[in-house]
Amino acid sequence: MQQSELQQMADKLDRLLSRLQKLERDNSALREIQDELQRERAQLMQQNDLARNKIEAMIGRLRALEQR
Repeated sequence: MQQSELQQMADKLDRLLSRLQKLERDNSALREIQDELQRERAQLMQQNDLARNKIEAMIGRLRALEQR
């Protein structure tokens, strides 16, 4: 194998390693975003449940007043 071929392979390997590192960073960042979105979703679902419970309680009180 000639020196130029070895150099080309080494350059290609360097590019592949750089790309791998970038993809690993991107993947890590996306996982962090996903975790944050899952936490936010859980919080919103909890708030939705609280609101639903309050509305159901208000409807119950209104029906009780209506029956008087």
